Amino acid sequence: MPEIHGKALMATAFITHDDCMKHTMGEYHPERPARLAAIHDQLITSGIAGFVKHHEAPLAKMVELGRVHPAEYVESVRMTVPERGIVHLDPDTALCPQTWDAALRAAGAVVLGTDLVMAKGSKSAFCAVRPPGHHATRGRAMGFCIFNNVAVGAKHALEHHGLERVAIADFDVHHGNGTEDIFSDDPRVLMVGTFQHPFYPYSGTDNPASNMANVPLPAGTGSQGFRAAVERVWLPALERFKPQMIFISAGFDAHVEDEMAMLRITESDYGWVTTQLKAIADRYGEGRIVSVLEGGYALSALGRSVVAHLRALGGF
Repeated sequence: MPEIHGKALMATAFITHDDCMKHTMGEYHPERPARLAAIHDQLITSGIAGFVKHHEAPLAKMVELGRVHPAEYVESVRMTVPERGIVHLDPDTALCPQTWDAALRAAGAVVLGTDLVMAKGSKSAFCAVRPPGHHATRGRAMGFCIFNNVAVGAKHALEHHGLERVAIADFDVHHGNGTEDIFSDDPRVLMVGTFQHPFYPYSGTDNPASNMANVPLPAGTGSQGFRAAVERVWLPALERFKPQMIFISAGFDAHVEDEMAMLRITESDYGWVTTQLKAIADRYGEGRIVSVLEGGYALSALGRSVVAHLRALGGF
């Protein structure tokens, strides 16, 4: 067990799998295996690799996927996976022969993280997985996403572990439309999100359900605007809801160095917002947080941002 200033820490679980490195959507696609390599390299460079407990992501079970996605959708994905080459589901989202196992590992990682945190084996967990998930709706893959990983974890917490209230915080630069589609009007779930608007997927602002606290941000928004949105909207909503567990859709593509979008967030902002969420989790949910990687395509910025996120999660 690592120690800081003589105080023993309950290590944050770091969950990943080599299968997630094998999924590819083409040589020049921004959602590429090098993203996970950049995170692993930065863990070592920063010196925090020893402060997290490493776990291999299991394959998600069909019953776990089935809480979120209809069986016919899951089967259609499986049947579309090619024996060789790449098959596109939409202009942005493709399957290769290794995608099926990678997608099952990505969802299975969040299930394992939920189990570890509920069993108090870890107080928090970070799932370094791909493909990402928050654009996947109940029955549609889109925006690089196949299965909605964070939704699979949240449903597992509710229906397997019996929690009554879970929150999902999404700070990816793109609106988590798939997560909203799955949980809209579900009183057991509060979703809080910030995202650039107008921007892909051009959603999140038209009559969101009462359990959706969406904060669209204009292009050019930086630290001050982002932190103000969290303090003005997220934190009061979370205080009222009193979540027993928090899930994070941790997209790092709002970073100022990420050319995929036009927000100006820095790694210190990711550390700050994680600290705010951790305080809520400590107050109402015995500290339980499971975070899952979504976007983030500037490799150096991605690695540094994940380290800031993990430092805040683990308190080291």
